[in-house]
Amino acid sequence: MHREVKVLVIGTGFSGLGMAIELKRSGERDFVVLEKAADLGGTWRDNSYPGCACDVPSHMYSFSFELNPRWSRMFAKQPEIRDYLHRVAEKYRLREHIRFDSEVAGARWDEDAKVWHVSTGNGDTYTAKAVVAGVGALHIPNVPVLPGIEKFKGRAFHSARWDHEHDLAGRKVAVVGTGASAIQFVPRIADQVGRMTIFQRTPPWIMPKMDRSISGWEQKLFGALPFTQRLYRDYVYWVRESSALGFAVNPKIMEFAQGIARRHLRGQVEDPVLREKLTPDYTMGCKRVLISNDFYPALDKPTVDLVTDGIAEVREHSIVDNAGVEHEVDTIIYGTGFHVVDSYDYLDITGKGGVDLSTKWREEGIETYYGITVSGFPNFFFLLGPNTGLGHNSVVFMIESQIRYVRQCLDLLDRHRADELDVRPDVQARFNRQLQRKLTKGVWTEGGCKSWYLDAQGVNRTVWPGFTWRYWMRTRTVNPADYTLTRARRAKVPA
Repeated sequence: MHREVKVLVIGTGFSGLGMAIELKRSGERDFVVLEKAADLGGTWRDNSYPGCACDVPSHMYSFSFELNPRWSRMFAKQPEIRDYLHRVAEKYRLREHIRFDSEVAGARWDEDAKVWHVSTGNGDTYTAKAVVAGVGALHIPNVPVLPGIEKFKGRAFHSARWDHEHDLAGRKVAVVGTGASAIQFVPRIADQVGRMTIFQRTPPWIMPKMDRSISGWEQKLFGALPFTQRLYRDYVYWVRESSALGFAVNPKIMEFAQGIARRHLRGQVEDPVLREKLTPDYTMGCKRVLISNDFYPALDKPTVDLVTDGIAEVREHSIVDNAGVEHEVDTIIYGTGFHVVDSYDYLDITGKGGVDLSTKWREEGIETYYGITVSGFPNFFFLLGPNTGLGHNSVVFMIESQIRYVRQCLDLLDRHRADELDVRPDVQARFNRQLQRKLTKGVWTEGGCKSWYLDAQGVNRTVWPGFTWRYWMRTRTVNPADYTLTRARRAKVPA
């Protein structure tokens, strides 16, 4: 099948659905949304491991134009967020625009016709005036290649590809990693398994999780008087926003939060040896800050061991750590997160002059303009792209800023009757100089750790340096002077 559309959107997570809604609200109907899976939801479809939940308060982790008064908890669990996305898609009748089981295989810019040619894995092709990639960064599981893993006779899977048919009761389970996913599923399966061995490379900073059920009367109040929910949402936003001071302005501010985390650890782990293993030696915020009330208690169980010596070898029925100790296991669960900075290596996007985007970024470093546009790749827009991730607030806020910005870019093309909108290289270069100047002063660079925020050269290509309201202000209105607008060369019509 081949189809011509004005706008092609990739992905059906918060980004892709948000863009589709923005297009509909602006009166645009000539668009299609391509989804690689058989259902919508993005990361909240893929991650269904036990205990999966958001670490941003529910009332902030939703579209501002589509508040949900019925959140059941302060921190919503995965099924509730997935159901929210389904309801939003139904309300705005987005399914009629979605093509499921349509993974994008490649996109090529046609310099003469000024259109994108997009192909999918199922053989369908599309021609689009503009492409909006809402693929996000947390969609390609990072599965480490452990020495000898090919000899392992048991079951192994990543938390984002949870094997629900594999009964863990009585199993000898190895958990690799202690990141955001692991601290959620470890407490949920600790009482099921026969034995659990957790392999930790670097201990995370863990703060208490201020979670509770949202009462029926609160839900009724938010439903009957929506302004009360907006007031509460604003309160949550500004509380979260204030923590950016420690991330980007002065990392020493993090000392107060570190004190809370240390007290949390001391209050839940009595064993001084175990407590020492769980104490980070870097500044909070250098790696992702986690929240949990039940991870530390799970490690205190007699059937749970924490190993910090690293993995030397995997054998048929065991894992040997670097201290030479052999641990018998029949199941390996990777809680090792996702490819983030290098996730763009998987893109097959060809822009002006036949330039391959992933190759360009790999050789020259990842650079965009506000994480949305890239010079040399006209009419191609990223949502939640490079340097727009957050460590302190809701990425949905960033997504909303971006979908408005993209819609304005599309309006700019229509208003000027142009076929090509390309960010000027000098504008992009100046923006990135300013961006990296701020990032080098932040905790991500000066915090004393190595994290997935940084690329192989130690450059932060992931997070936005500081306050989200500043990002909102700077992307609130598109500056036409930042872009070149071009019309296609068209053959003369014979008289």
